Amino acid sequence: MIRLPIHLTHTAKYAGVVLALALTAGCQSTYYSAMEKVGIHKRDIMVDRIEETQSAQEQAQQQFQSALEQFQNVVNFAGGDLEEAYKDLNAEYKDSLAAAENVRTRIDGVKSVSEALFEEWQDELKLFSNANLRRASEKKLQDTKRQYQRMIASLEKAEQRMQPVLDAFQDQVLYLKHNLNARAISALKGEFNTIKADIERLIRDMQASINQSRQFVDALKQS
Repeated sequence: MIRLPIHLTHTAKYAGVVLALALTAGCQSTYYSAMEKVGIHKRDIMVDRIEETQSAQEQAQQQFQSALEQFQNVVNFAGGDLEEAYKDLNAEYKDSLAAAENVRTRIDGVKSVSEALFEEWQDELKLFSNANLRRASEKKLQDTKRQYQRMIASLEKAEQRMQPVLDAFQDQVLYLKHNLNARAISALKGEFNTIKADIERLIRDMQASINQSRQFVDALKQS
């Protein structure tokens, strides 16, 4: 599904036209062309998608923290309805899955538009008749690519941290589901510190990638 940028408020008057064009777009290149016709270029879309990724990561941070707190509640279970505790933990796991998938989708969107932008930029270097301007633009392209690679590496590092955490979380949820008793709680206690450390590291890595992407966007806007 093709997503329209949500932060480009200055183009609101074109929303109907853009939506119609986007809905008929058969591929990303058609989408980018349609957006350019209403004054929204790949650079604008790139910035917008990076900012959307930042928001998705912040939401994921909050969700994984919430899941950790619910896991701790189960570990500290002192009586009551254990099945309800399982249901609450399972709900946190499912929400964490959704948050992780949202982050992955946003990162894929950033990669897609960035590849298109850099390819276009490279092709347009051939159109310069002034050699000095061409060299300056080519240097800017290379600098931007290097900054982008640092940013995307940071995003991917944080993204790759999610799946092991989700796998471990799923194991705990399934074990609790199959053993709704004190023995299950005891087993979860033995894994809690490891999962806690993994989630805290994931949250730190996400914050590092958010900071890296903000620096990239600031540099892009200033240029």
